[in-house]
Amino acid sequence: MADLEEELKAEDEGKTAETEQTTSESEAQPEQNEKVGDAEQAEETEQSEEAEETAEEEETKKGESHRKKEKKSKQEEQIEELNDRLIRQIAEFDNYRKRTEKEKSRMFDMGASTIVEKILPVLDSFERGLAAVSEEEKDNSFVQGMDKVYRQMTTALTEAGVTPIEAAGAEFDPELHNAVMHVEDESLGENVVVEELQKGYRYKDTVVRHSMVKVAN
Repeated sequence: MADLEEELKAEDEGKTAETEQTTSESEAQPEQNEKVGDAEQAEETEQSEEAEETAEEEETKKGESHRKKEKKSKQEEQIEELNDRLIRQIAEFDNYRKRTEKEKSRMFDMGASTIVEKILPVLDSFERGLAAVSEEEKDNSFVQGMDKVYRQMTTALTEAGVTPIEAAGAEFDPELHNAVMHVEDESLGENVVVEELQKGYRYKDTVVRHSMVKVAN
């Protein structure tokens, strides 16, 4: 009988131990699940933080790239503006140089025309004097000297751009001729220069003195 009681008692203690072990395992299982959940949540949080950091880095890189592009664009605009300003200044200077050269040339031509106009009466005097020399006096050394000076003067004027205006036999041109007399002559064409009374000259393209002429009506 005593043996039976001990066996029952041992059996009850074994069941009690199993029950306690099962309870302990049941209680430990949520704690373990909770730890796994915490680890997963921590891992997700870390991944989220890393993703946010990566996104921020990408945004920062994009911002820096955009700023560099804006800076480069501004520099290019400044370079283009400076180039345009330089081109305009070069063009303005070139135009100023051309205007200055043209003005200088015009002033020089005006001065030369004035000098030529003052020389022409001297040339006229030489021509009248030589025209008055008789055939017997043409071999005179003085007359020959005057003729040489006259030819030298006309050559110098021609080289300087002074040329006589064509008159006798040409059609009357008010831009070149100054009609002081008119004659009626049916044998001549209308508005034709019959005779040149005083020779006219031009310096380059400018008329220094009009030819004084007689014109047929």
